[in-house]
Formats: sequence, structure tokens, C-alpha cells
Amino acid sequence: MNSLESELTYPFGEALPDPGALQQVCSGVYWLRMPLPFALNHINLWLLEDGDGWTVIDCGIASDETRSSWKHIFAHHLNGKPVTRVIATHCHPDHLGLADWLCEQWQVPLWMSAGEYGFGRMMQAGLSGLDWASMVPHFRRNGVLDPQIIAQLSERKEYYSTLVPAIPTSFVRLQDQQMLRIGAYGWQVITGFGHSPEHVSLFCAELNCLISGDMVLPRISTNVSVWASEPLGNPLQMFLDSLARYDALDTDALILPSHGKPFRGLQIRLQQLMRHHQDRLAELLQACETPQSANDVLPVLFPRPLDAHQLTFAFGESLAHCHYLWYCGKLERVTGDDGIFRFVAKQQAQKAST
Repeated sequence: MNSLESELTYPFGEALPDPGALQQVCSGVYWLRMPLPFALNHINLWLLEDGDGWTVIDCGIASDETRSSWKHIFAHHLNGKPVTRVIATHCHPDHLGLADWLCEQWQVPLWMSAGEYGFGRMMQAGLSGLDWASMVPHFRRNGVLDPQIIAQLSERKEYYSTLVPAIPTSFVRLQDQQMLRIGAYGWQVITGFGHSPEHVSLFCAELNCLISGDMVLPRISTNVSVWASEPLGNPLQMFLDSLARYDALDTDALILPSHGKPFRGLQIRLQQLMRHHQDRLAELLQACETPQSANDVLPVLFPRPLDAHQLTFAFGESLAHCHYLWYCGKLERVTGDDGIFRFVAKQQAQKAST
């Protein structure tokens, strides 16, 4: 356990749900895990008792292994009650991948925010601007010129639709501050931004429990990326602003994240995340004493070796940090003769112009 983790409390210790099994975490709330074929090798999903049925929160990717796990749970852990609702916290494949299959299996609606549902439908359809063909020039404009890396990116053109083969053609909208009744308890919707278009977390005051999705994770910092569809975005600012929405929650609340273990110590974790990003921004600002592209400074933020999947998100996050400093006036963005965007500390840019 690293020093940051040691500041948090893990009420279930090292205990994890076995494959195809449930682990109760509080009244009416059960934890299950599904495998992922990435370095981040699992996702936590949640089953909530909902009167005469069950509410599913998040779905896993579309894979035979995930379907098999769900079928085992249906056969052995639902106590004869049906799934009556599927909620997806956001549109990323590990959360939305099997939503259509689950909704078809049980003939139930999908509940999501409008921003996540719409963006997921656009990505699944591979619309121009959201497809991988649009990502390649976006990466090139920001300094990725290695032919091998470009080839790896081009090979990912079917990435989203493979993991999310279909999305229901209708949904029930979730909105910020909306109250849902799930079984015996009320759950309040808290939307967040920066990681995805309109991420939904759910807080139950009666249980003092937050289903945080990807917005608050115990071991890693949530990815925030600038993508080709919004090339001038400032997602890091949006993410940090969103964290303030959790300030009023009890630091003793039980946090149920999508990755890692359930924990307590919310306010401590929020402070850790803020410090993490401020430290990375300080390192980035120092690196930009001379003009640097987002690709140039990527090793400053991510010094470890990265595979193609990790590189995609690391690059997007590197650009997000550059944009944060650009928008707050600490960096200037300049376009070189080669058409590549580079960022330079403002005082250095001013010296160069005099």
C-alpha cells in the first residue's frame, strides 16, 4: 500500500468478491467485479435491492466472459427477483458495454444522463470527429509524429464499437440533484464533468454511501483528456470544479468506486487529488520554459513505459494539463512552422518577443 492509500480506510480490508459472486457492503447494496482486458484489469459493479427487483449500476464491457459472469449471477444471486432497472454512470465501454444486452435480457429501461447517453450513441456510431480517423490528425497537431505510434492508433478504429456493440434506442434521463427511490432508500444524483460529458454519481444520505463511479477513485487519478471532438476543451478545470460538489459529504461516507476497493476518507482523497494535479501542473510549467508540445511533456507526467491503450489516455491528459495552464494565463500556445501546437511559459514568451 502506498503512502496515499495508507491515509484512507478500507472497511473490507483485502476481501474482494469472487468471480460471479456478490459481497454486501451496506444495507441493500452488493458489490461485484468484472474483468477488463487492460492494465486496469477490473471494474466494480453494483446491485441494489429495489423492492420486488434489482437495480444494476454499471454493466462491464461486451465480452463472453462478462456475459457468463452476469448469467451466473442471474441464476444464483437474485433470489428469484428480476432486474428492473439498469443505470450507467457514464458512457465509457467498461460502464456501458453490456447495457443493451442487460436491458434486452430483462426488458427494462436504461437510466443515464442525457450528456452520457448522447455521447455514447455518437461514439458507438463512429460519427466523424469521434472516430479514430479524427484522432490521428489531433495527435499529430499536438506533436505525435512517430509512425509506429500513429499506426497503433489507427489500429484502434473499432475500439469503442467492439466493446459497446449496441446501446438502447431510448433511455430515462438522470439530472443533477434528482432523487431516486431505490428500494428502501433515496439516492441523490451528483453530476460531474471532465472525465466524461455528464458523469453520474449517486449519494444515499441514509446509508452515508456514495457510488462514485470514476469521479473519485482510491488509488489512481481519474483520466481527464482533450479529445479530437473538442480540441479546445479544458477538462481538467471541469474535473477539479466537479470535485467541489463532494465537499459537503461526510468524510466518513462509504465510497464505492468503479476501480479499486471501497474506502472511507472522502475529504482526504479529494485533497490528495487536488495536490496531485497541482504538483503535475507545477512540473509541467517548469518544463515549458521552452516551447513544448503535449507529446513532448508527456514523459514529465507519465515517466513509466505505456502500452497503446495507456498512451492514448496519457496523451489526452498531458494535453488537458497544458490547456489548463493555457486558459489560466500561465502558458501561451504557439503554432510552429510545422503546424504543431506548442506551449511556453508566458514570461518566456514575452522575453522572446522583446
